[in-house]
Amino acid sequence: MPIQQTIDFITNVLKNIPEDWLKLTTHRLDIYNEKLAKTAFLEGFNSLFENNSTNTKALANLPTAYDYIRLGHPLSCVLEWFVAKTQQLPNENVIAFDSKTMPILAILRENLLSNTKTRILYTTALPANFDEKTLKTVYNFNFEIVKVKQGEAIPAFNGSTIFIQEKEHITNFKLTNNIDFYVNTNTTLGSVLLINETKNTKYVAAIQHVRRRESIAITPENCLLALQNLVSGVKNKLDTDAFEQNKKSVNNLLQQITGTTTKPLVASSGLSMQYAIMMGLVADAQQKHPKKAIKFVVPPNCYGGTNDQARRVAACINNVAIVDLPVDGENDMVNSLETVLDKIANEDAIAYIIAEIPTNPRVEVPNLEDLKAVLAKERVTKTGAKAIGTVFILDQTFCPNYLFLGENKILSTVKTIAYASGSKFPSGGKCTAGYCVSNENASYLMQNIAKHLAICNNEATAFQYEVLAAQLPSMNKRIADAYLNTRDFVNYIKAVLPKAKINFVSEELAKQGFMPSVFSLDLPTKGNSAAEKETYKRALNLKLINLMISRIPDESKFCVSYGQLKGCYWTIPATSTQGTTKEGDKDYIVRTSLSAKLDLELHKKVFLEFVESM
Repeated sequence: MPIQQTIDFITNVLKNIPEDWLKLTTHRLDIYNEKLAKTAFLEGFNSLFENNSTNTKALANLPTAYDYIRLGHPLSCVLEWFVAKTQQLPNENVIAFDSKTMPILAILRENLLSNTKTRILYTTALPANFDEKTLKTVYNFNFEIVKVKQGEAIPAFNGSTIFIQEKEHITNFKLTNNIDFYVNTNTTLGSVLLINETKNTKYVAAIQHVRRRESIAITPENCLLALQNLVSGVKNKLDTDAFEQNKKSVNNLLQQITGTTTKPLVASSGLSMQYAIMMGLVADAQQKHPKKAIKFVVPPNCYGGTNDQARRVAACINNVAIVDLPVDGENDMVNSLETVLDKIANEDAIAYIIAEIPTNPRVEVPNLEDLKAVLAKERVTKTGAKAIGTVFILDQTFCPNYLFLGENKILSTVKTIAYASGSKFPSGGKCTAGYCVSNENASYLMQNIAKHLAICNNEATAFQYEVLAAQLPSMNKRIADAYLNTRDFVNYIKAVLPKAKINFVSEELAKQGFMPSVFSLDLPTKGNSAAEKETYKRALNLKLINLMISRIPDESKFCVSYGQLKGCYWTIPATSTQGTTKEGDKDYIVRTSLSAKLDLELHKKVFLEFVESM
């Protein structure tokens, strides 16, 4: 099939793309089947191609490609579809990243685990910040680098060969023998990875998982630019002045919001930020304590991405391990920390704690004075020597407005780094960027974190900085207004369904500044056995969610979202945010989040209908 026919089709698609393809960060779960992520969308898209149908309604009716744009989205799928079609490869063999280095790191990670050699070829230059020494010593990757001339024959190699080229036209590939992976990079847009030959198809899932956990897909904005470049030759130029101005504005706003003075770091997503934090701390430990074990202490039921990523880091580095930290329900975070930190100190190991406050999904806040004391406590090893002090890595996505770290604040005197997902309140759901700040005691760690954010090429994009610069000034007011709606709805549920167990902050905690707009709902159940009760409750969860989203489709969504500018979002953590969590640690309850702008009385009315139908 002529390439021009495909380009003409893409040209018409770009004229009619649905607004949601560019605007939504969390796509509709009611038209999403996770087992068919990307494939269902592409099957429908290919049918439109065969029928030469590009009207906006037909495009909008396609099944959702992914539920969250960090993982992929319609435009990234279209970009990948074009490359696959023109190269006569399966669609899954093309994967587009926002980062220019993460596709390379994804291959290196898989080859580390399979003990496969890797050869990296390039013609003019490797991507900026590609740090050979650090990737070998800190990440534990094994590879060789070879500079080649354009067009020269590539000799066979007993392992994987990656060929990297910087290109203006990121979709332009020319395949040759003895190359397994092609990575086209573009300074402004990101990169496109092409997986060549059938023998390498086994890498697809592993590379997709890296994009899912340690990076993000090429963004909708940059996909659109790449596709426009393809069909009309539009050049991709970064407005450097606007970028620097937005970056400076975001840095200043984050310092004001968090009450900190150290320079913030902004990444392409919350998990991109977390990965830089983890690798930066690993590097610091290796530099200062090269022979000591590193323990990342992580709640087993926390956000699945956090849990999964931490274990993935540990799988690659010999002296890194994960220690479970029970924090919810019958388990108190402070007591659990006391036990865990004593054990790690006794082993003369290094403790890095990752925890959410409030916790997810039970929305619990530990006694902060007790938390401060347990983190600051000096401990000793089994030989009586002074143990290495811990670093607290705080995920405060649920309450990004709470001042943990500033001068004289509760965690100002213990080494603490705080981070948040920017797709929530910071951006109002308009982009995926994440950020981190530190207190003065942990400020020395930020240099290493910044270095690893750069190595992974996971800094926020120009568009993400632009969105944050526009949205951060109103964040604290949106948080306060959304909390009021949530408190009102929680009180209403208590009145009409008193047998339900609601997990939400107390009014006393709210007065202290903890004002989340998310709560979890453990519905009353019935049955003759524990299994029957659990089955009944799970069905009841879905009955409630389906009623709310069917009766209020313009506002109630079956999504994992939080902090959006409008609407109400419903999910079941066990099947969404806890997707990779061990089954026994999952929470089959309803999690609900409200925004500052929604028809609260209508939501109460529909909820009452649900109660009356029980």
